[in-house]
Amino acid sequence: MELLIFGISFVASFIFALGGVGAAIVLIPTLVWLGVPINTAKPVGLFYNTVSLAGASLHNIKNNRLDYKTGIPIIISSLIFAALGAYSSKFISVKIVLWLFIVFLIFSGSMFLLHRKRHEHEYRTDRPYVILSLIGAFAGYLSGLLGIGGGNIISPLMLMANFHPKKITTITAFVVPFSSFTAFLTYWAIGNVNWELTLVASFGGILGATLGTHFMHSKLHHETVKKILAAILLLLAIKLLFKAM
Repeated sequence: MELLIFGISFVASFIFALGGVGAAIVLIPTLVWLGVPINTAKPVGLFYNTVSLAGASLHNIKNNRLDYKTGIPIIISSLIFAALGAYSSKFISVKIVLWLFIVFLIFSGSMFLLHRKRHEHEYRTDRPYVILSLIGAFAGYLSGLLGIGGGNIISPLMLMANFHPKKITTITAFVVPFSSFTAFLTYWAIGNVNWELTLVASFGGILGATLGTHFMHSKLHHETVKKILAAILLLLAIKLLFKAM
């Protein structure tokens, strides 16, 4: 069981680090299919996102790819709302959480797939702090509620706000560990953490995300990255839709 979870974590974090987002969105339903209760699986996903994307973000910092000033407003608002989302999960049924997962997956996958390619000069270079803070608040709340980290929400919303795709990957990798860890601490306080499962998944996540980030920046065009992520997210939505029905 542990070896299987390690392998799933490694592969998922490698693929999703290509887009600078956390792979908890894959890990959580996978753990549920393996028989882990969803409220135990969610803190595993959050801690997993924290350590895997922290490694990816350190790689971006080392290579001077990160725009700190754009990421800070998202971090501040997501920290506050991630804890609120995690706490409110106590009062929301598993069925509702599952349907929220499905809607979220379809929205994220569609945004990655349908967002048109722009010329370099068309992408915005300013920092609209109000918009960035609202993105962080929305992503943080869903991050805590669903245990997904928020990167898959931040990325499509920043695409809608006309930020450059490769800039988005570094921002999300920078932001997600903060909101994820805040939500994880809330679940820990509630008493839902399985440490053995959490550490096994997280170790695979660190290795996969670090390699995936390096591969994305050295080998892949950002349009290819978007198509890969869109396909994975939409396939997961279909899988969960059958489960919900």
